[in-house]
Amino acid sequence: MLSRLSIRNVVLIEKLDLDFAQGLSVLTGETGAGKSILLDSLGLALGSRAEARLVRHGTDQAMVTAEFNLNSDHPAFMILKEHGLDLDGEALIVRRQLSADGRSRAFINDQTVSVGLLREIGDEIVEIHGQFDNHRLLNPATHVGLLDTHGGHGALLKSVKAAHKTWREAAAERKRAEDALHAARQDEEFLRHAVEELRTFNPQEGEEESLAQERQMLMHGEKLIDAMNAASKALDGGKGVERLLRNSIRALEPVIEKADGILDTSLKALDQAAEYVALGLQELNQAANRVDLDPRHLEQVEERLFALRALARKHNVDITALAGLFEDLSRQLAEIDDGGEHLDALAHAETQARGAYGETAAKLSQARKHAAQGLDQAVCNELGPLRLGSADFSTRITALDEESTWGASGWDRVAFEIATNPGAPAGPLNKIASGGELSRFMLALKVVLAQSDHIPTLIFDEVDSGIGGQVADAVGQRLAKLGEDVQLLVVTHSPQVAARGQTHWHISKAESDGSVRTSMRVLDIEQRSNEIARMLSGETLTDQARAAAASLLIGAAP
Repeated sequence: MLSRLSIRNVVLIEKLDLDFAQGLSVLTGETGAGKSILLDSLGLALGSRAEARLVRHGTDQAMVTAEFNLNSDHPAFMILKEHGLDLDGEALIVRRQLSADGRSRAFINDQTVSVGLLREIGDEIVEIHGQFDNHRLLNPATHVGLLDTHGGHGALLKSVKAAHKTWREAAAERKRAEDALHAARQDEEFLRHAVEELRTFNPQEGEEESLAQERQMLMHGEKLIDAMNAASKALDGGKGVERLLRNSIRALEPVIEKADGILDTSLKALDQAAEYVALGLQELNQAANRVDLDPRHLEQVEERLFALRALARKHNVDITALAGLFEDLSRQLAEIDDGGEHLDALAHAETQARGAYGETAAKLSQARKHAAQGLDQAVCNELGPLRLGSADFSTRITALDEESTWGASGWDRVAFEIATNPGAPAGPLNKIASGGELSRFMLALKVVLAQSDHIPTLIFDEVDSGIGGQVADAVGQRLAKLGEDVQLLVVTHSPQVAARGQTHWHISKAESDGSVRTSMRVLDIEQRSNEIARMLSGETLTDQARAAAASLLIGAAP
């Protein structure tokens, strides 16, 4: 719900900090006092179009901040998460700054966001009736969701969504296979040649690296042999290093016992050195034997290496991908050779998935028709006391014929329609009803949908326009009933409606220091009685008006 609204420099409002409560709050005041400015301010914070005229004259910037307390599972938090804003807690603070040149900035919990995202969030947390023509209930695109929520179709919707996803994935897989088979058949001759060429060549993993290393060694074989021979000669020429080391060891051995251990380390080092020299000579001889000086072998290695690289260039792939390419081309060729059996299997799977979707979508459609009957009856029951007894509300459910239009929410198009006179054709809400009728239709619908709708805050701007007496009292009763489930702010000129409020705000304007300012305050019981009396009789308060106001307040008390 809306817990706090702060307004700075919006038209006649210089500074307002308002704390709102749950339930029904009524807003009254003389015409022109600034009630519409208050709604414009809230609309600005919720992403409505920013106009420079809203900035108070003589100031550089207007700013509106609205704080909401929402359940942690409210859809607004999911939308924010999808946009990379993972907010903690249940507090949601939206803010809009508007400069005198018409430029604006939007914030959610002090993080800069686009105005589009601010508007999207605003549509999920506040609904305004009467002042605007584009609110949610007039948009047929929202009607199917409202009907499903009212009917408790969550489990069915989940099943339909899953079945639709399976079906579309199966259809996409069949289409991909079909396109691939068509392309493969067009290139069958090339495929057969390429597969045979790759099979014959049989490229191995890591082959290029090993061939390149072998080629390097073969190209420098003679230099390697010369170097190894020179090294062997240096170690074994003349008396030889190993022989000299052994002679040194034999010279020391006779005196080892008399040296009291001081020669042990030297003797051990000389012995290890002799062993390493012998091992080095052995390894050099073996390495020399492995060096291949056959020029024909070098030619063979180079031929294989260059052919491998040419094959990769021919198919425009990396050499390491040749083995995978062979498998892929072989699979395409196999699909041609199996006569499309794989494609038939995929088509069968798609048909099965489509049938499963059809079954779940049909169940959902039937549930919607049942829920629509209850919704229509409940709304029509609300219309009589609102002086709309001759009107009829109906939910039109139309099955979509084209499979391409079937979606994750089923195959139904849902639209709320009304007929204001007996025998008249039904039509869309905003096309058939007048302004006053439309607000009362919205009120009736909201009363019925209140417990199932996720919008926590509703605002009705002069829903009582053009009515009075018993009808106004009936409107007040339904507003009070609606306030039991949601937070409700009602701008009203009706004393019957004003008397039903749990909180009564009074909006007024006054001139000071040559400037006009709008203010707003909560009325106590005496002030409230006087305000309702003024609404009944005008500026001159009579005893009869005071008595009538007291009677209304007593009659409206729970």
